[in-house]
This record gives sequence, structure tokens and C-alpha cells, in this order.
Amino acid sequence: MIRLIYASTALNEWGTEDLLKLLKECRAHNSAKNITGILLFSNNTFLQVLEGDEASVTSMFALIEKDPRHSDVTIIEKQHITERSFPYWSMGFESVDSNQLTNIPGFNNFFAKDFTPAGLAANRNVIAPLLSHLRAKLISQVTPERHEELPMQHEDPFIQVLHRTIRIGVKFLALLMVVVILFGIVDVVYVIYEKIAQPPVMLMTINDMLETFGAFLAVLIAIEIFLNITLYIRSDVIPVKLVVATALMAISRKVIVFDYKSLPAEYVSASALVLLALGVTYWLIQKKE
Repeated sequence: MIRLIYASTALNEWGTEDLLKLLKECRAHNSAKNITGILLFSNNTFLQVLEGDEASVTSMFALIEKDPRHSDVTIIEKQHITERSFPYWSMGFESVDSNQLTNIPGFNNFFAKDFTPAGLAANRNVIAPLLSHLRAKLISQVTPERHEELPMQHEDPFIQVLHRTIRIGVKFLALLMVVVILFGIVDVVYVIYEKIAQPPVMLMTINDMLETFGAFLAVLIAIEIFLNITLYIRSDVIPVKLVVATALMAISRKVIVFDYKSLPAEYVSASALVLLALGVTYWLIQKKE
């Protein structure tokens, strides 16, 4: 594979619709030849990266050179590569003004005056950091936004202090929940010992097993609650799925340990509806993911 980078000067004025039409053409042609890359347009200058099989890229560039919509076609870089920098885009696209480019750290005023085919050819050292910036920007556009329940940064300093305080409280709650989980594990061991120590020794009735299951599920629910608590100080997940899973486990535990002989039919029916609703909700969330 090779990576070919070229710059050219656009003829006439290019509006948004013209650029979208060009982008559509590029994506169609590149997809057919398994070529990936990115197209940057600024200050009436095109900068395009083409990555793929050498024969495909070379033939594509030959067609691009003959395109009457631009001039001063200049090869900035051509090199063999082992992996693509833009593997997921048949043609990524950025249209920016010089002010946006100038704000890229380390470039100062280069883009304000030298973003031309000749300027890029004379300053090839800016290409690598520019491509890294564009690649990161494309990735951020397709990556889910970070989610924070209690962001550490806030425009209101008072709210920021409150968030920090609550985070400390959440960490303390998480610590307490760990203590509860440990006590729950001890309780499970005690329940099992109590049931198998009573005559007849080493035998458990159905009621004994249900009580033991209840002790196990109580610990599992405590663990789920611990995970829910810690979600509030994480930024990589949205806690909806885990909250639903916790509720589903809690209602399932109740169903397992129900004494159906003493419970009214309305209570059992209502619990069944809640269980069904949570199950469907969890399935829909899982399906969407």
C-alpha cells in the first residue's frame, strides 16, 4: 500500500453544495477501489490524502490531475505504508477556515499565509501533525460523547464545589457498600452452615434452599448497587442499563423467595407485570446496543 498526499488550488468559488457533490463523487470512486483517506478544503486550497493499493491510488491520482475544477496539483508526499491512517473513511472531509487551522497547537500562523500547494510542498514537516489532528477529529465525530453525572468542570464554581462534595460522598457510600457485601458473604456462609448443621445433617429442604438463594441474591444485588454507585464518578458509561438490571435482579429475588400460599393473587400479578416490564426494557436496551 501507499499513501499519496497532494494539494491543489480550486478554480472558481466552491460553495457548500459544490463540496458535498465532490465528496459524494470521491466516496463513490474510492469505495469501488478500496481507497481511503481525507479531503481538507481551506483558503481555496484542497489537501487530499489517498491510501490504498499502489496501482489503485496511482490510477485514481491520474484522473484527479486531469480534473478541470482545480489547478497547481502538487504531490506533497508519496510513501509506502504498512497500515492506513484513515482506514474507516472512504473519504473523510473537513472544510475549515484559516482561523480554525491557526488554532491547532504548534502551527502558529502557518495556515493563514502558507496553506497553498507551494507552501505545503515547502513545509512538509507540518503534514504529519496536521494529519494526526484531522484523524483525531474524525474519530471524535464517530465516538459516543462522554457522559458524566457529576462533572468536575462546570461554568458555575458553586455547582462545581457541590459536585466535588457529592463525589466524596459517593466514594464513601461505595466503601460502605463494600463492607455490606463482605457482611453479606459472611451471612451466606452462616446460612449454609446453619441449614446443613441442623438435623438431618448435611441435608437441605426446599425452603432451606430458597432461603439460601435469597442470601446469595442479596449479595449479588449489593454488588449491583455498588456498581451503580461508582457509575456516578465514571465518564465512560450511561447507567441506564445497569440500573434496569439491578431492578430486574431485585424483583427476580422477590419472586424466587415468594411464599405463594400466603400472598394475595393481586400482589403476585403486580410483581409479574413489573418483572415483565423490566425484562422487556432490558431487552430493548440490549438490542439497541
